[in-house]
Amino acid sequence: MTETHYEPSPGDKNTGQRKRFSAKTDGTGWRHRYVVAFAGLGVTAVLAIAAVAWIGTRATIINNELEATALLIPALRENLTGNEPVEAKDTSVKLGAHTAAARDAAADPLWTLAASIPWIGDNFKAISEVARSADDVVTFGVDPLVNVYGSLDWGSLLPSSAGTNLDPIQKASPSVSAAAHAVRASAERLYSIDTGNLWPQVAEPLQRAREQLREVTGTLDAAANAAELAPSMLGVDGERNYLLIIQNNAEARASGGIPGALAVLALDDGKLTLGAQSSGSAVGAMSPVIQVDPEQQQIYSTRLGKFMQDVNLTPDFPTAAATAQTMWERKTNQRVDGVVSMDPIALGYVLDATGPVKLSDSRLLGVTSGDLPTELNAKNVASTLLSDVYSEIELPEHQDAYFAAVAKEIFGALSDGTHIDAKGLIKGISRGAAENRIMLWSATQAEQSVINKYPLSGSIAGPSVAPAEFGVYFNDGTGAKMDFHVKRAVQLVKKCAVDGYEQVTVRITSTSNAPADAATSLPAYVTGGGIYGVPAGTVRTNVITYGPVQANVETAMVDGAKTDFAAHHHSNRPVGMVTVTLAPGQSSTVEMTFGKIVQHTEPNVVVTPTVQPLRDVILPTENAVCNP
Repeated sequence: MTETHYEPSPGDKNTGQRKRFSAKTDGTGWRHRYVVAFAGLGVTAVLAIAAVAWIGTRATIINNELEATALLIPALRENLTGNEPVEAKDTSVKLGAHTAAARDAAADPLWTLAASIPWIGDNFKAISEVARSADDVVTFGVDPLVNVYGSLDWGSLLPSSAGTNLDPIQKASPSVSAAAHAVRASAERLYSIDTGNLWPQVAEPLQRAREQLREVTGTLDAAANAAELAPSMLGVDGERNYLLIIQNNAEARASGGIPGALAVLALDDGKLTLGAQSSGSAVGAMSPVIQVDPEQQQIYSTRLGKFMQDVNLTPDFPTAAATAQTMWERKTNQRVDGVVSMDPIALGYVLDATGPVKLSDSRLLGVTSGDLPTELNAKNVASTLLSDVYSEIELPEHQDAYFAAVAKEIFGALSDGTHIDAKGLIKGISRGAAENRIMLWSATQAEQSVINKYPLSGSIAGPSVAPAEFGVYFNDGTGAKMDFHVKRAVQLVKKCAVDGYEQVTVRITSTSNAPADAATSLPAYVTGGGIYGVPAGTVRTNVITYGPVQANVETAMVDGAKTDFAAHHHSNRPVGMVTVTLAPGQSSTVEMTFGKIVQHTEPNVVVTPTVQPLRDVILPTENAVCNP
């Protein structure tokens, strides 16, 4: 035994006196203290491990539940497109169970605590926000929409000769709008997350969620706007009259084709009737010429406001439609409430839903030959209207009669509504709108301000135009119907940036597939017969290219050789124009280069609808290899 002496502390009552303490020096006391200390550390470690393990289980739950949610989305889509409201409701209930479980797991106290830890906490917050947003989308978006969907009879919502019950869609409108608002709010929350410090395992799923929500938000916004506008535009508050223009792609115009057949569609509380019919040529020349936007008049000449056949030399459909409305009113003293445009390819999409129509109009007696079909269907309507009519009917006035009869039968089938596949019709119209083959303009400013948000408007400026959007448009310079024989391909080529600005070349290849003896084998009405200075069988086209806002159009090449071009601006977008002339079998490539592009988003391109499928016209973007 040894003794250890300790001096008293200054505050000890026995200051000045020694106090003697004895302690065993065999180490037992220290061992006890170590044991207690390590036990404490062990408990802490166990608790930490348990906490980490618990958080890990929460992460697994969140991941599994959100994956299960993703797997159910295709099933819900099939339920909705298959007109299965009961099954759709069951699927939405399952979706809600999964998203609620993910949200609950992300609301766990330990998970919330982890979200407050510096550096790593942002990752937990981001995951929580994804789970919360998923649950909000289902609770406030999917569930109300599924309930509304079950209350709608899609067949009864279509215009018909008997009228349409518009009450269900009017009642559904508030629910659809609320759902769109809820989903938009969720999307905005996700987009507010700074991904700079997130782990890749978190950032990548977050980006996918953002993309999915962007698509859903756009769709819901469109549905909400449609539910809001449809009743009034279908005549719930009184009859609406719309000028229907059938654009003929055989003679190219920037928005599709020359306005051929015209008709008035009347809608009164959903009841559809076909009114007066005419043709673009029958409207005649306007005197005085209708004034349009000076920028467009400079690019496309005063013909925009002189002839109905030329109102759509501009690719801006609101301008073309407003001008057509004024022309129709001058000619007929009838003011229409809006303009609807379609081309024969879009009519084919409609016939997919209505089924074939027979041409029984008495005006066709003695006009058509035995080689023209007496029944039109989705497969033969485009070739009949864009080519065969001109081969088999010589006189333009007789051609107009044939077009009028076709319009009467197709829209008669629509108004009858007896054998229409409602879902198929909606699908066909949606496809036509997505391909810019169907466009709509309303003379009511409040309605048009909503329509302008969507490609259906055919606008070249405004909210429907993507930031880095290019446009390629074709205007016939032959004065004939030769564009039926021209195939086109359009491709964007992303070049290396210069001084921090993007550069893009727009490559447009045109090929004439007209027969070698087109000058003699094709009717003069198709070739133009050389009366406009273009040799019969040859095709002349004005190729107009638009770049994004604030960019510059810098150079133009035709078949590899630099060429002069006409440079303009339209709504702060640069415009370049060249003319291409093709003999039968000839091909030509125009390359228009745009620089000083300030947008850093992926470019896209909009093209004049032609006789070709859109997928054959727009080619994948080509990316240049640039040095870092």
